[in-house]
Amino acid sequence: MIELCRKGTQLNYSAKYRRGNIIHLPEVGKAVITGDLHGHRRNFEKIVTFADLDNNPQTHVVFQEVLHGGPQDDEGGCLSFKLLFDAIGYQLQFPDQVHIILGNHDTAILCDIDIMKMGKEMAKAMKAAMKRAFADEYETVYLALKQYLLSQPLAVRCANRIWISHSLPADSYADSFDVTVFERHSRISDITRPNPAYLLTWGRRHSEQTLAKLAELFDADVFILGHQPQDKGWVQGGKNMIILASDHNHGCLISFDLAQSYTISKLIDNIVPLASIA
Repeated sequence: MIELCRKGTQLNYSAKYRRGNIIHLPEVGKAVITGDLHGHRRNFEKIVTFADLDNNPQTHVVFQEVLHGGPQDDEGGCLSFKLLFDAIGYQLQFPDQVHIILGNHDTAILCDIDIMKMGKEMAKAMKAAMKRAFADEYETVYLALKQYLLSQPLAVRCANRIWISHSLPADSYADSFDVTVFERHSRISDITRPNPAYLLTWGRRHSEQTLAKLAELFDADVFILGHQPQDKGWVQGGKNMIILASDHNHGCLISFDLAQSYTISKLIDNIVPLASIA
């Protein structure tokens, strides 16, 4: 697992379509965008089936927030690291087609701060499970995992002006957001509050005014985000924003043609319930 994380880290930094901290997808092909996974292995498998990358070399899959949730060990420890390792393996198998962006749970791990989900402190629960799983190798494995998380890009930009990131800066930070973070790789200082990588992964409840302002700032027409839980798998969170969730039985993905322009209503028509995938 140490070598897997190291190879994944190297791939993230040298990715074909990465410029600075953003993946710039090509003008042809198909995109498959997913919401938070939070350890949901069956949905991960369905996404892999849907994308069928073996037979679709121009398809790109975007994952986010793989960690924290899903199966537990006998002592209640979080085993989601196993799914992240599988996702990294999938990325290494299809290095130009699989992209995993930074989420707020990743920043919590990097900064060693508490983060709650379903009444449990997830970072501690995952650490405990990893200590039991890796024993003497735990420290080295955990460091390799953290280095991988830091190497993840912040966003994906499509030529058809669709932008994918875990979230967006909250209303109170939109005017002061430092876009230079997109021009370089993330540093730990970027991940801490209230610095740009933190703001991009933790913002919630955006006003229409902020969404319009950020669309201009990021030179995008439509935002596809995760982060905010959605019981039905998705919601239109604003005139130009869709929020996805892929971490439960009603989870969804969005698939669209990279060569085609989309209105928000057209994108909504392209939402696929994961339950519909065999």
